[in-house]
Amino acid sequence: MASRNIICRGILSKKSGFGIRSMSSWWGHVEPALKDPILGVTEAFLADPSPNKVNVGVGAYRDDNGKPVVLQCVREAERRIVGKQNMEYLPMGGNVKMVEETLKLAYGENSSLLKEKRIAAVQALSGTGACRLFADFQKRFKPDSEIYIPVPTWSNHHNIWRDAQVPQKTFHYYLPKTKGLDFESLMVDIENAPNGSFFLLHACAHNPTGVDPTEEQWREISHQLKVKGHFPFFDMAYQGFASGDPERDAKAIRIFLEDGHSIGCAQSYAKNMGLYGQRIGCLSVVCQDEKEAVAVKSQLQQIARPMYSNPPVHGAQIVPTILGDPDLKNLWLQEVKGMADRIIGMRTALKENLEKLGSSLSWQHITDQIGMFCYSGLTPEQVDRLTNEFHIYMTRNGRISMAGVTTGNVGYLANAIHEVTKSGSK
Repeated sequence: MASRNIICRGILSKKSGFGIRSMSSWWGHVEPALKDPILGVTEAFLADPSPNKVNVGVGAYRDDNGKPVVLQCVREAERRIVGKQNMEYLPMGGNVKMVEETLKLAYGENSSLLKEKRIAAVQALSGTGACRLFADFQKRFKPDSEIYIPVPTWSNHHNIWRDAQVPQKTFHYYLPKTKGLDFESLMVDIENAPNGSFFLLHACAHNPTGVDPTEEQWREISHQLKVKGHFPFFDMAYQGFASGDPERDAKAIRIFLEDGHSIGCAQSYAKNMGLYGQRIGCLSVVCQDEKEAVAVKSQLQQIARPMYSNPPVHGAQIVPTILGDPDLKNLWLQEVKGMADRIIGMRTALKENLEKLGSSLSWQHITDQIGMFCYSGLTPEQVDRLTNEFHIYMTRNGRISMAGVTTGNVGYLANAIHEVTKSGSK
C-alpha cells in the first residue's frame, strides 16, 4: 500500500503540475532587485579592507570621530520611562501626546490651527511612512490627481508615490550651472501645472542638494501655488538639524499657513533626535474645520490599519518626554544645534581645504547649501575615481553626506576631490 501511494503521488505530480518538485518553480521568474543606490554605498564601504576608506554616503549623523551618536536628552528620557511602559498596542493614530508635541513643533506653540482643532494628525513610521500614508490618502480621495516632485529629490519619494499608484510629474528645482535653485523654471512649472495639482516640497535642507529657497522666494512660491489652487505637501525631515533652530527651519511652513493654504506635512525624528531605528514620525493635514479634521484622521487611521495596524511604542514615549519637559527640551535644542554647527563647520573646512590646494573651481556652493548633504557637482565618473583610487564612498550623483566628514578626514577628502577635478571643470 505504501509503495502504491508513492507511485500515485508521482503520477499526480507529473500530470497536474502539483507536488514537491513543481513547488520550486513558483518564484523562479523573480529576478534580484536592483540595489538601493544609497544603501548600496554602505555595503561597498563595509566590504572595502582599506584603512583609508571614507564613507560620505551615509544618511545618518556621525560625531567628529565618525561614530554614531545617541543624544543625552534621549538617554535621560529613556531613563525616565524605563520600567514604566507596558507593551500594549498603541491606537492606530499613535501616541496622542507625541502627536500633540510634534504639531507644536511644526505649526507653532500658539498656532490657531491647534486651538481650533483643524489639524488631522497620526503617528507614522518616520518620514517615509508619513509620506506613504499621505500618498495612499491622495490616491483614495483624489484619485485623478498627480504629484509634482522636484528634480532632483530623495530617490525614495518616487518609489513611495509610484507604489501608491499616484501618477508623477516633475518640476524644475536645481540648476547645475549655478549649483543653486532654478527659481525661474520652478515658478513657470507651478504656473503651467493644471489647477489643483499636488506639489511635494522639502521644508528645509533639501535632499539631496542642500539648496533651499530664500524666505522671499518661499513667499513667491506660496503665492503662486495659492493662485493656482495647488496643494503643498511638505516633507520636513530636518527641522532643527538644518540651521540649529527648529523655528527657523519651519519658516516655509509658517509662510504657507499665513497665506491660508491647507497643507500636508510629514515629520521625522530620525535626524533631529537621532531616533533613526525607532521609526518615529507624524503625518498631519490642515483641514477646513474640526469636523473635517476628525473625518480625515479617521481615514488616515483606516489606511494605516491594513498597512501596519499601529505604530511603535518606545520612541513615541521618548519624544513627548523630551518635548514636554522644559529642561529636556532645552538640552535637546542645545544638542541639535551642536549637530547642525558641526555640519556647518565641516562645510567651511572642506571649502577652505579645496581653496588652499589651489583649485581653479569655485566651491562656494559647499557653504551656500545647508543641511546634511552637499550636492558637490562631481560627475559619476569623478565619483567612481574617488571610490576606485581613494576609497571614498558616496552616491554617484555626487551627493556628499557632510555627517561623514570629520576633522580627521576632511583634508584627505579635499585632496582626493582636487585630484579628480583639477584636469577639467565639473
